[in-house]
Amino acid sequence: MTSAALLENGTNSAPLGWLERVGEIASNDLNRAAADIDSGKLYPADILRAFGKAGAWRQHILPDGKVDLLSAIKGITLIGEVCGATAFMAWCQNTLGWYIANSDNAILREKYLEPVLSGRQLGGTGLSNPMKSFFGIEKLRLKAKRVDGGWRVKGNLPWVSNLGADHLFGTICENADDATHKIMILVDCADPNVTLLPCDPFLAMDGTGTYGLQFNDMFIAEEMVLADQAMPYVERIRAGFILLQAGMAAGNMRDCISIMERTKASLGHVNCYLDEQPEDFAKSLAEIETLVADLCATPYDRSPAYWRRVVDARLVAGEMTVKCAHAAMLHSGARGYVMANRAQRRLREAYFVAIVTPATKQLRKMLADMPA
Repeated sequence: MTSAALLENGTNSAPLGWLERVGEIASNDLNRAAADIDSGKLYPADILRAFGKAGAWRQHILPDGKVDLLSAIKGITLIGEVCGATAFMAWCQNTLGWYIANSDNAILREKYLEPVLSGRQLGGTGLSNPMKSFFGIEKLRLKAKRVDGGWRVKGNLPWVSNLGADHLFGTICENADDATHKIMILVDCADPNVTLLPCDPFLAMDGTGTYGLQFNDMFIAEEMVLADQAMPYVERIRAGFILLQAGMAAGNMRDCISIMERTKASLGHVNCYLDEQPEDFAKSLAEIETLVADLCATPYDRSPAYWRRVVDARLVAGEMTVKCAHAAMLHSGARGYVMANRAQRRLREAYFVAIVTPATKQLRKMLADMPA
Protein backbone atom coordinates (compact mmCIF):
# COMPACT_ATOMS: atom_id res chain seq x y z
CA MET A 1 0.00 0.00 0.00
CA THR A 2 1.39 3.42 -0.91
CA SER A 3 1.79 6.27 1.58
CA ALA A 4 -1.00 8.13 -0.23
CA ALA A 5 -3.26 5.13 0.29
CA LEU A 6 -2.28 4.98 3.93
CA LEU A 7 -3.42 8.58 4.31
CA GLU A 8 -6.65 8.10 2.41
CA ASN A 9 -7.71 4.81 3.95
CA GLY A 10 -7.12 5.77 7.58
CA THR A 11 -4.68 2.98 8.41
CA ASN A 12 -4.49 4.42 11.94
CA SER A 13 -7.67 2.46 12.71
CA ALA A 14 -5.85 -0.85 12.20
CA PRO A 15 -5.12 -2.85 15.37
CA LEU A 16 -1.38 -2.30 15.00
CA GLY A 17 0.52 -0.21 17.52
CA TRP A 18 2.09 3.04 16.34
CA LEU A 19 5.59 1.57 16.17
CA GLU A 20 4.38 -1.38 14.09
CA ARG A 21 2.64 1.03 11.72
CA VAL A 22 5.83 3.07 11.39
CA GLY A 23 7.78 -0.12 10.68
CA GLU A 24 5.26 -1.15 8.04
CA ILE A 25 5.56 2.17 6.20
CA ALA A 26 9.36 2.06 6.48
CA SER A 27 9.60 -1.50 5.16
CA ASN A 28 7.31 -0.83 2.21
CA ASP A 29 6.94 2.76 0.95
CA LEU A 30 10.20 4.08 2.34
CA ASN A 31 12.23 1.08 1.26
CA ARG A 32 11.04 1.51 -2.33
CA ALA A 33 11.78 5.24 -2.27
CA ALA A 34 15.14 5.22 -0.44
CA ALA A 35 17.35 5.30 -3.55
CA ASP A 36 15.43 8.24 -5.03
CA ILE A 37 15.59 10.12 -1.71
CA ASP A 38 19.33 9.48 -1.48
CA SER A 39 19.93 10.75 -5.02
CA GLY A 40 17.77 13.83 -4.56
CA LYS A 41 15.07 12.77 -7.03
CA LEU A 42 12.45 12.73 -4.26
CA TYR A 43 11.59 14.74 -1.17
CA PRO A 44 9.24 12.25 0.54
CA ALA A 45 6.52 14.59 1.82
CA ASP A 46 3.76 11.97 1.47
CA ILE A 47 5.79 9.38 3.35
CA LEU A 48 6.58 11.87 6.14
CA ARG A 49 2.88 12.67 6.46
CA ALA A 50 2.06 8.96 6.53
CA PHE A 51 4.55 8.51 9.37
CA GLY A 52 2.85 11.40 11.14
CA LYS A 53 -0.58 9.81 10.70
CA ALA A 54 0.87 6.61 12.16
CA GLY A 55 1.94 8.56 15.25
CA ALA A 56 5.69 8.88 14.70
CA TRP A 57 5.92 12.63 15.40
CA ARG A 58 3.91 12.81 18.62
CA GLN A 59 5.48 10.15 20.83
CA HIS A 60 7.76 12.53 22.75
CA ILE A 61 4.97 14.98 23.61
CA LEU A 62 2.33 13.20 25.69
CA PRO A 63 -1.19 14.57 26.31
CA ASP A 64 -0.60 14.80 30.08
CA GLY A 65 2.33 17.17 29.55
CA LYS A 66 4.97 14.52 30.18
CA VAL A 67 7.68 13.75 27.63
CA ASP A 68 8.92 10.45 26.21
CA LEU A 69 11.98 11.03 24.08
CA LEU A 70 12.85 7.34 24.06
CA SER A 71 9.69 6.36 22.15
CA ALA A 72 10.39 9.05 19.55
CA ILE A 73 13.94 7.72 19.20
CA LYS A 74 12.60 4.21 18.63
CA GLY A 75 10.53 5.52 15.74
CA ILE A 76 13.47 7.37 14.21
CA THR A 77 15.58 4.23 14.60
CA LEU A 78 13.07 2.10 12.66
CA ILE A 79 13.05 4.68 9.88
CA GLY A 80 16.85 4.92 9.99
CA GLU A 81 17.25 1.18 9.47
CA VAL A 82 15.86 1.77 5.98
CA CYS A 83 16.98 5.30 5.03
CA GLY A 84 19.36 7.62 6.84
CA ALA A 85 18.15 10.70 4.98
CA THR A 86 14.58 10.09 6.12
CA ALA A 87 15.76 9.40 9.67
CA PHE A 88 17.36 12.85 9.57
CA MET A 89 14.07 14.38 8.40
CA ALA A 90 12.31 12.44 11.16
CA TRP A 91 14.66 14.05 13.65
CA CYS A 92 13.91 17.48 12.11
CA GLN A 93 10.15 16.93 12.41
CA ASN A 94 10.33 15.61 15.96
CA THR A 95 12.62 18.45 16.98
CA LEU A 96 10.27 21.06 15.54
CA GLY A 97 7.52 19.60 17.73
CA TRP A 98 9.93 19.69 20.68
CA TYR A 99 10.55 23.41 20.11
CA ILE A 100 6.86 24.26 19.97
CA ALA A 101 5.86 22.09 22.93
CA ASN A 102 8.51 23.77 25.10
CA SER A 103 7.55 27.33 24.16
CA ASP A 104 5.75 29.54 26.68
CA ASN A 105 3.87 31.18 23.80
CA ALA A 106 0.37 29.74 24.23
CA ILE A 107 -0.93 31.24 20.97
CA LEU A 108 1.88 29.62 18.98
CA ARG A 109 1.41 26.25 20.70
CA GLU A 110 -2.32 26.28 20.11
CA LYS A 111 -1.91 27.06 16.41
CA TYR A 112 1.02 24.85 15.43
CA LEU A 113 1.67 22.03 17.90
CA GLU A 114 -1.03 19.58 16.83
CA PRO A 115 -0.46 20.09 13.06
CA VAL A 116 3.26 19.38 13.56
CA LEU A 117 2.73 16.37 15.82
CA SER A 118 0.22 14.89 13.36
CA GLY A 119 2.46 15.46 10.35
CA ARG A 120 -0.05 17.70 8.60
CA GLN A 121 2.51 20.48 8.98
CA LEU A 122 6.11 19.59 8.10
CA GLY A 123 9.23 21.48 9.02
CA GLY A 124 12.79 21.72 10.21
CA THR A 125 15.04 22.96 12.99
CA GLY A 126 17.29 25.83 11.85
CA LEU A 127 19.65 25.70 14.84
CA SER A 128 22.88 24.71 13.12
CA ASN A 129 24.29 28.25 12.96
CA PRO A 130 22.98 29.26 16.40
CA MET A 131 24.35 26.13 18.07
CA LYS A 132 27.75 26.79 16.55
CA SER A 133 27.62 30.45 17.56
CA PHE A 134 27.00 29.57 21.21
CA PHE A 135 30.33 27.74 21.32
CA GLY A 136 32.43 30.29 19.44
CA ILE A 137 32.57 28.43 16.12
CA GLU A 138 30.51 30.85 14.00
CA LYS A 139 28.84 34.22 14.40
CA LEU A 140 25.06 34.38 14.60
CA ARG A 141 23.85 35.17 11.10
CA LEU A 142 20.40 36.64 11.77
CA LYS A 143 19.73 40.10 13.22
CA ALA A 144 16.37 41.27 14.51
CA LYS A 145 15.08 44.80 15.02
CA ARG A 146 12.18 45.46 17.41
CA VAL A 147 9.12 46.99 15.70
CA ASP A 148 5.46 47.38 16.63
CA GLY A 149 3.95 43.94 17.13
CA GLY A 150 7.14 41.95 16.67
CA TRP A 151 10.53 41.95 14.94
CA ARG A 152 12.10 42.61 11.55
CA VAL A 153 14.71 39.97 10.68
CA LYS A 154 17.59 40.22 8.20
CA GLY A 155 20.43 37.84 7.32
CA ASN A 156 20.93 34.37 5.93
CA LEU A 157 21.31 30.75 6.98
CA PRO A 158 23.41 28.39 4.83
CA TRP A 159 21.56 25.10 5.44
CA VAL A 160 18.19 24.25 6.92
CA SER A 161 16.58 20.86 6.20
CA ASN A 162 13.13 19.31 5.88
CA LEU A 163 11.82 22.45 4.21
CA GLY A 164 9.46 23.33 1.40
CA ALA A 165 7.34 26.28 0.35
CA ASP A 166 4.71 25.58 3.03
CA HIS A 167 7.01 24.37 5.83
CA LEU A 168 8.02 25.83 9.20
CA PHE A 169 11.31 25.95 11.06
CA GLY A 170 12.69 27.40 14.26
CA THR A 171 15.82 29.51 14.50
CA ILE A 172 17.52 32.14 16.64
CA CYS A 173 18.39 35.74 15.88
CA GLU A 174 20.27 38.46 17.72
CA ASN A 175 18.73 41.74 18.79
CA ALA A 176 20.38 44.33 16.54
CA ASP A 177 20.33 46.85 19.42
CA ASP A 178 21.56 44.48 22.13
CA ALA A 179 23.90 41.63 21.16
CA THR A 180 23.32 39.92 24.52
CA HIS A 181 19.63 39.47 23.70
CA LYS A 182 18.78 36.45 21.54
CA ILE A 183 15.26 35.60 20.30
CA MET A 184 14.05 32.22 19.07
CA ILE A 185 11.45 32.46 16.33
CA LEU A 186 9.23 30.21 14.25
CA VAL A 187 9.54 30.93 10.52
CA ASP A 188 6.89 30.22 7.89
CA CYS A 189 8.54 29.47 4.54
CA ALA A 190 5.40 30.71 2.77
CA ASP A 191 6.26 34.29 3.76
CA PRO A 192 7.43 36.20 0.64
CA ASN A 193 10.22 37.86 2.63
CA VAL A 194 12.10 34.61 3.24
CA THR A 195 13.70 33.00 0.18
CA LEU A 196 14.63 29.32 -0.13
CA LEU A 197 17.85 28.92 -2.09
CA PRO A 198 18.86 25.54 -3.61
CA CYS A 199 22.10 24.04 -2.28
CA ASP A 200 24.91 22.43 -4.22
CA PRO A 201 24.62 18.62 -4.40
CA PHE A 202 25.75 16.77 -1.30
CA LEU A 203 27.60 13.47 -0.84
CA ALA A 204 24.29 12.13 0.48
CA MET A 205 21.02 13.53 1.86
CA ASP A 206 20.00 15.39 -1.31
CA GLY A 207 16.35 14.43 -0.84
CA THR A 208 16.08 16.06 2.59
CA GLY A 209 14.58 19.39 1.50
CA THR A 210 17.75 21.29 2.42
CA TYR A 211 17.99 24.95 1.44
CA GLY A 212 19.85 28.12 2.16
CA LEU A 213 17.62 30.87 3.57
CA GLN A 214 17.67 34.60 2.86
CA PHE A 215 15.69 36.85 5.21
CA ASN A 216 14.68 40.05 3.45
CA ASP A 217 13.56 42.29 6.33
CA MET A 218 11.01 39.64 7.28
CA PHE A 219 8.37 40.57 9.85
CA ILE A 220 8.03 38.09 12.73
CA ALA A 221 4.91 38.76 14.77
CA GLU A 222 4.97 38.22 18.54
CA GLU A 223 2.80 35.14 18.13
CA MET A 224 5.64 33.56 16.10
CA VAL A 225 8.22 34.03 18.87
CA LEU A 226 9.13 30.71 20.46
CA ALA A 227 11.13 32.44 23.20
CA ASP A 228 11.82 36.12 23.78
CA GLN A 229 14.81 35.08 25.90
CA ALA A 230 16.39 32.35 23.81
CA MET A 231 19.24 31.29 26.06
CA PRO A 232 17.20 29.94 29.03
CA TYR A 233 14.88 28.31 26.50
CA VAL A 234 17.81 26.62 24.74
CA GLU A 235 18.98 25.23 28.06
CA ARG A 236 15.55 23.62 28.39
CA ILE A 237 15.48 22.07 24.90
CA ARG A 238 19.15 21.28 24.29
CA ALA A 239 19.25 17.75 25.74
CA GLY A 240 16.18 16.69 23.77
CA PHE A 241 17.60 18.27 20.61
CA ILE A 242 20.73 16.14 20.90
CA LEU A 243 19.25 12.92 22.30
CA LEU A 244 16.72 12.63 19.48
CA GLN A 245 19.68 12.32 17.09
CA ALA A 246 20.45 8.94 18.64
CA GLY A 247 17.78 7.43 16.39
CA MET A 248 19.81 8.32 13.29
CA ALA A 249 22.88 6.60 14.73
CA ALA A 250 21.05 3.51 16.00
CA GLY A 251 19.15 2.97 12.76
CA ASN A 252 22.29 3.16 10.67
CA MET A 253 24.19 0.83 13.00
CA ARG A 254 21.42 -1.75 13.09
CA ASP A 255 21.35 -1.99 9.31
CA CYS A 256 25.14 -2.10 9.05
CA ILE A 257 25.24 -4.93 11.57
CA SER A 258 22.63 -6.72 9.47
CA ILE A 259 24.70 -6.18 6.32
CA MET A 260 27.73 -7.73 8.02
CA GLU A 261 25.69 -10.67 9.28
CA ARG A 262 24.38 -11.39 5.79
CA THR A 263 27.90 -11.60 4.35
CA LYS A 264 28.80 -14.53 6.59
CA ALA A 265 27.32 -17.19 4.31
CA SER A 266 29.47 -16.25 1.32
CA LEU A 267 32.38 -14.30 2.81
CA GLY A 268 32.61 -15.51 6.39
CA HIS A 269 35.69 -17.60 5.65
CA VAL A 270 37.67 -14.44 4.84
CA ASN A 271 35.75 -11.78 6.80
CA CYS A 272 36.74 -13.58 9.98
CA TYR A 273 40.19 -12.01 9.52
CA LEU A 274 38.80 -8.50 9.90
CA ASP A 275 39.39 -7.01 13.34
CA GLU A 276 35.81 -5.86 13.92
CA GLN A 277 32.88 -8.24 13.71
CA PRO A 278 29.12 -7.60 13.82
CA GLU A 279 28.94 -9.02 17.35
CA ASP A 280 31.33 -6.29 18.53
CA PHE A 281 29.12 -3.56 17.10
CA ALA A 282 25.95 -5.16 18.45
CA LYS A 283 27.48 -4.93 21.92
CA SER A 284 28.48 -1.29 21.38
CA LEU A 285 25.03 -0.41 20.08
CA ALA A 286 23.36 -2.03 23.10
CA GLU A 287 25.58 0.04 25.40
CA ILE A 288 24.73 3.26 23.55
CA GLU A 289 21.00 2.50 23.61
CA THR A 290 21.11 1.76 27.35
CA LEU A 291 22.92 5.04 28.02
CA VAL A 292 20.52 7.03 25.85
CA ALA A 293 17.51 5.44 27.55
CA ASP A 294 18.88 6.49 30.92
CA LEU A 295 19.49 10.06 29.74
CA CYS A 296 16.01 10.30 28.21
CA ALA A 297 14.48 9.84 31.64
CA THR A 298 15.47 13.39 32.72
CA PRO A 299 15.68 15.63 29.61
CA TYR A 300 15.17 18.83 31.62
CA ASP A 301 18.11 18.18 33.95
CA ARG A 302 20.30 21.30 33.61
CA SER A 303 23.16 20.10 35.80
CA PRO A 304 26.66 20.26 34.29
CA ALA A 305 27.19 16.56 34.99
CA TYR A 306 24.07 15.54 33.06
CA TRP A 307 24.89 17.86 30.15
CA ARG A 308 28.38 16.37 29.91
CA ARG A 309 26.88 12.87 29.74
CA VAL A 310 24.53 13.94 26.94
CA VAL A 311 27.33 15.48 24.89
CA ASP A 312 29.61 12.51 25.47
CA ALA A 313 26.87 10.05 24.48
CA ARG A 314 26.27 11.95 21.25
CA LEU A 315 29.99 11.92 20.47
CA VAL A 316 30.25 8.17 21.02
CA ALA A 317 27.14 7.52 18.92
CA GLY A 318 28.50 9.50 15.96
CA GLU A 319 31.94 7.95 16.07
CA MET A 320 30.61 4.42 16.46
CA THR A 321 28.21 4.89 13.54
CA VAL A 322 31.10 5.73 11.22
CA LYS A 323 33.14 2.76 12.48
CA CYS A 324 30.22 0.40 12.02
CA ALA A 325 29.43 1.60 8.49
CA HIS A 326 33.12 1.41 7.59
CA ALA A 327 33.20 -2.18 8.80
CA ALA A 328 30.06 -3.00 6.80
CA MET A 329 31.83 -1.79 3.65
CA LEU A 330 34.88 -3.95 4.39
CA HIS A 331 32.72 -6.99 5.12
CA SER A 332 30.78 -6.43 1.89
CA GLY A 333 33.94 -6.24 -0.22
CA ALA A 334 33.68 -5.31 -3.88
CA ARG A 335 29.90 -5.76 -3.93
CA GLY A 336 29.62 -2.95 -1.36
CA TYR A 337 31.44 -0.65 -3.75
CA VAL A 338 28.65 -0.91 -6.31
CA MET A 339 26.40 2.16 -6.32
CA ALA A 340 23.26 0.02 -6.09
CA ASN A 341 24.53 -1.67 -2.92
CA ARG A 342 23.24 -0.39 0.40
CA ALA A 343 26.59 -0.60 2.18
CA GLN A 344 28.07 2.39 0.35
CA ARG A 345 24.92 4.44 1.07
CA ARG A 346 25.08 3.60 4.75
CA LEU A 347 28.70 4.74 4.87
CA ARG A 348 27.84 8.09 3.29
CA GLU A 349 24.93 8.50 5.67
CA ALA A 350 27.13 7.60 8.64
CA TYR A 351 29.49 10.45 7.86
CA PHE A 352 26.48 12.77 8.06
CA VAL A 353 25.68 11.52 11.58
CA ALA A 354 29.22 12.53 12.53
CA ILE A 355 29.10 16.00 10.93
CA VAL A 356 25.50 17.18 11.47
CA THR A 357 25.33 19.80 14.22
CA PRO A 358 26.67 19.20 16.78
CA ALA A 359 29.47 17.61 14.77
CA THR A 360 32.25 15.45 16.17
CA LYS A 361 34.70 18.34 16.33
CA GLN A 362 32.14 20.62 17.99
CA LEU A 363 31.28 17.96 20.55
CA ARG A 364 34.97 17.54 21.37
CA LYS A 365 35.31 21.31 21.76
CA MET A 366 32.24 21.44 24.00
CA LEU A 367 33.67 18.73 26.25
CA ALA A 368 37.05 20.45 26.35
CA ASP A 369 35.43 23.75 27.34
CA MET A 370 33.41 22.22 30.18
CA PRO A 371 34.70 22.35 33.74
CA ALA A 372 36.41 19.13 34.79
